[in-house]
Amino acid sequence: MNVTHFKSIRLLALTAALLVGVTGSASAQNAAGEIEDPYIGFNKAVFSFNDAADQAVLRPVALGYRYVVPRGGRVGVRNVLHNLRAPVNLANNLLQGDLDGAGTTLTRTVINTIIGVGGIFDVAASEGIPYREEDFGQTLGVWGVDHGPYMIIPLLGPSSARDATGLLADSLMDPINWYLHNTDNDGWVVARFVTYSVSRREELLDALDDLRRNSFDYYAAMKSAYVQNRAAAVHNTNTAEYNVGAAGTDHP
Repeated sequence: MNVTHFKSIRLLALTAALLVGVTGSASAQNAAGEIEDPYIGFNKAVFSFNDAADQAVLRPVALGYRYVVPRGGRVGVRNVLHNLRAPVNLANNLLQGDLDGAGTTLTRTVINTIIGVGGIFDVAASEGIPYREEDFGQTLGVWGVDHGPYMIIPLLGPSSARDATGLLADSLMDPINWYLHNTDNDGWVVARFVTYSVSRREELLDALDDLRRNSFDYYAAMKSAYVQNRAAAVHNTNTAEYNVGAAGTDHP
């Protein structure tokens, strides 16, 4: 496909998604500020499909990854993925008007790329400069855009009109993805996504197992965890109550 044509299609898709996300948000947020779930029947069907796929494929792969790769290696992979995401984090810092956050992102990237051997070692965190992920869904939240309707995306999980728009926007604004697409290295984009998915699922193994085991209604529990986690992300509150990924990160 012609590169210019490919770019145009992606930009048109982003514009359409933004319009859907913003217009949907006005009608689907209830008075209490909680997310509405108008497509609950469809969402539950997709949730069941995702859960079956997770239990059959992704969770076993994540368990195998944890068993085979020592903790230091898993942390190194996660650190590299964080470092590769720096341009997207920085763009969202700036779009949110968060100059302190932008400075932190730049500082972390320089330190970890140079001293941390391309980001394998999170030297910045050891010096008191922690990693904070930013995405365009958060940016829209900072701008005052509500969630819009709750949705379960096939194979990706809980989201909303706002955050699905953000997911697409982040993919399109990532300069690494642009470079790989435009140099016919799309396989590396897929490899990066697969690596992230396995790494993230391993990180959440214990948290999700606990949530499943202790939930009367797993669907409702996941929705509640998603809403709380996204609220924490928008407001930059890093509490244990919201940090679903806290469990499992220190597993040997």
